[in-house]
Amino acid sequence: MTTTAFAFILGAYLLGSLSFAVIVSKFMGMADPRTYGSKNPGATNVLRSGKKLAAVLTLLGDGLKGWVAVALVQAFGPAYGLSGQGVAMAGLAVLIGHMWPVFFGFKGGKGVATAVGVLFGFNLWLALAAVVTWLFMAFVVKISSLSAIVACVLVPVYAYFIVGPQSVYFGTCIIIAILVIHRHKSNLINLLTGNEDKIGKPSSGDQSQS
Repeated sequence: MTTTAFAFILGAYLLGSLSFAVIVSKFMGMADPRTYGSKNPGATNVLRSGKKLAAVLTLLGDGLKGWVAVALVQAFGPAYGLSGQGVAMAGLAVLIGHMWPVFFGFKGGKGVATAVGVLFGFNLWLALAAVVTWLFMAFVVKISSLSAIVACVLVPVYAYFIVGPQSVYFGTCIIIAILVIHRHKSNLINLLTGNEDKIGKPSSGDQSQS
């Protein structure tokens, strides 16, 4: 790995480490999202505060940083010899930064919004397929975590047909899906036991919920 490639990847990780759930909440004078509900610094938990604007800003911020990390490498990477592999690594780095942020004690969110942002950087149609899947599931079951898990399971399938199995993005999508599903392991337990909260519902106090 060249010094330039390392710098791009490190930059993507540091960008991912900016937790917009915490930043937005502090800016708006709200409680730290890591202190209530599921204690997960993500848009779903911020929504439990009742502040919809804060949740929207968190969602947009976390999604945008995923797209920016990929777009920067796509725009400036070729001048330094970085190709699709460098773009894919930046996408993984920003997601890992969100999940294990250096600025917040390596305790981050579950990565759904950031992953979608990365997918938008990879391929517009791939991202739209993931978003539509999440929206459809959310409309039907009204459970954010289940919608995210189903979308993650299907993203590699979408990638197979949209970008092709030979694309570096296909393998990256598999890794992204595994990482996001892994971060939802507590939600899987809640789903199996029937304790998972629905979207917008105040947390019942189970700290493992989404």
